[in-house]
Amino acid sequence: MVNTAYALVTGASRGIGRSIAERLARDGYTVILNYHSNTSAAEATKAAIEAAGGSAELLPFDVADGKAIEAALTAWDAAHEGAHISVLVNNAGIRRDGLMVFMGEDDWHDVLHTTTEGLYYITHHVLPAMVRARKGRIVNIASISGVSGLPGQANYSAAKAALIGATKALSKEVAVRKVTVNAVAPGFIATDMTADLDEAELKKNIPAGRFGQPEEVAALVSFLCSDEAAYITGQVIAVAGGMG
Repeated sequence: MVNTAYALVTGASRGIGRSIAERLARDGYTVILNYHSNTSAAEATKAAIEAAGGSAELLPFDVADGKAIEAALTAWDAAHEGAHISVLVNNAGIRRDGLMVFMGEDDWHDVLHTTTEGLYYITHHVLPAMVRARKGRIVNIASISGVSGLPGQANYSAAKAALIGATKALSKEVAVRKVTVNAVAPGFIATDMTADLDEAELKKNIPAGRFGQPEEVAALVSFLCSDEAAYITGQVIAVAGGMG
């Protein structure tokens, strides 16, 4: 078990998170599937990975709850003596879109809290082992909204911009220890999170003329987690069909 390479993906039960988890499993990692409450979707993701010959574990916790994160990861450490998480993909997040003039406090705070609390508590827990091993990959899933801002998403843009700033700062702190930290900024990706959007109207503003697929995001994450990407750190790479 000690020689197993573990990758933790938050928000891995569906959408982009599921595609990333499935791709990392194909890359040979045992993928730790974090989810909050959608157990059936998480179990389906685990079953799909195993059916394809991969390995996965379920690890439920709320990424907005620091105590729950610490308890879950401490328990994982105890159950996997001698092992550590060498790849972390901070993917979980929520959207509560609306114009700022109408936005309630909860919609502002909940969106920022979910992204920034998860980023801090999870990264803070797994980073020491990466530093000691002198090898690690952290990929933060941002958004084109955090790069250029999108109307109706002041809260989401703020949360993802904070994640991008943390990515750039942390990458400089740990580069000497051979730990890379990068951000991937998806544009409009065809998942259930964008199912409520007017794709026909929005794709008029996308140079590529279409929504992206979650597998296209997963392919970039896979590369950033590979040995070939060892000299790439502190970068924000868009998967957005030319937007941004």
